[in-house]
Amino acid sequence: MGYLEKLVDLIGVLRSENGCPWDREQTHGTLRPNMIEEAYEAIDAINDNDMKHLKEELGDVLLQVILHSQIAKEEGAFDIEDVAIGLHDKIIHRHPHVFGNVKVNSPEEALLSWDKIKKEEKSHRKSAMDGVSKAQSALMSAQKISKKAVKCGFEWPNEASLYDCIKSEFKEFKEAVQAKNTTNMEEEMGDILFALVNLARWNKIDAEQALIKANKKFMTRFRKMEELATKPLEEYSFDEYDKLWKEAKNKLSD
Repeated sequence: MGYLEKLVDLIGVLRSENGCPWDREQTHGTLRPNMIEEAYEAIDAINDNDMKHLKEELGDVLLQVILHSQIAKEEGAFDIEDVAIGLHDKIIHRHPHVFGNVKVNSPEEALLSWDKIKKEEKSHRKSAMDGVSKAQSALMSAQKISKKAVKCGFEWPNEASLYDCIKSEFKEFKEAVQAKNTTNMEEEMGDILFALVNLARWNKIDAEQALIKANKKFMTRFRKMEELATKPLEEYSFDEYDKLWKEAKNKLSD
């Protein structure tokens, strides 16, 4: 018996009558935050290129998959074997250039083939916008929505037109601010963010990952500022803050 099979059996024991009280009371709903958290922790390990941490976090992601499958098994819906069968069959079906007679000459052609087959599988979807996850972050949703629209040919003619759009959205936001119209301010800010996501996609940048890295960089510099500060940060003027920020930036780049 391999360790994967042992792990599945182990989770079954934890969920059994004589198992762990905490594990027994979990449901798909109560475990939902854990699934998201473990996936993001795995992403953190990838971003840090920390293989030891990644191995651990992938185990935690796998635990969530097995837990949800065990709960579904108890409910008579499906089990981990059904999950594996479905994934196995889907991978084979979506790779006819590997397991069939279809020929592709580049990663781009392989992706086009995947998308074509996926569209055929999801023929029940009536709109190109169907299939966008409602649970993921707004930034990730914006990326998915943008990509789906582009696949239908709804694309900017060139990058310059995207910059024009972004400038226009900033102008409209400024007008809403001047009018003190909070409803329009929120709407126009959303338009700015969506336009910026399109600019990222145009340049093949993952906006979610770009923002994650920007957040991490800011926190690292802010912590360095806290180390360098000679008085409480609340007492710094704007000019002093600016000088301290630049000092922290230089220290980190040394």
